[in-house]
Amino acid sequence: MIEVRPGGRRRIDRVLGPGYLTGLGDLSLPVLRERRDEAAQEETDLSYLRRLLHARIDIVRAEQERRTSGGESSIVDRLASILADNALGPAAGSGRHQQLEPSRAGEHRRHAEALIGNTDLTDVGALSDEKLSTALETYAAEEASVSDARRRVQGVMDTLNAEVAARYHSGAATVDQLLDSELGRAGE
Repeated sequence: MIEVRPGGRRRIDRVLGPGYLTGLGDLSLPVLRERRDEAAQEETDLSYLRRLLHARIDIVRAEQERRTSGGESSIVDRLASILADNALGPAAGSGRHQQLEPSRAGEHRRHAEALIGNTDLTDVGALSDEKLSTALETYAAEEASVSDARRRVQGVMDTLNAEVAARYHSGAATVDQLLDSELGRAGE
């Protein structure tokens, strides 16, 4: 489960911490942008973890379905279509275009693998019905937790983006200032 630890050192602890959005009007535009970028990176990482969990959920469900219908083909033979089915279907939730890459991909893979302990999804056909059901429940609960955290991070991003937009709208910030700061950074 995703737990936010007030005062913690992880990025999610900062982004969802109680003071992250306090006093936004007093922050400089560069600090405001840094916070927005930090929240965007956390949202990207949570989205990646969520996709990993969805893939595992799809594999377990496909095996359960195969057993119920008496199908003969192995999950390995159908893996590409299993994983592609949801990718081709309509999007659910509040998906956003992400320009960032996950910063903790390996950590997220290990997290998803550790959820089930010794249950190895490389041979789902060998797992008992009980282990499959337990795996599905565990993955689904974790996915719900990750989705909740992701929605909250997206709310933080929306608040930060609104503050940035309000500054441009009021004239407190200008595109020329943005370009100057970007060119200044590039020239450093």
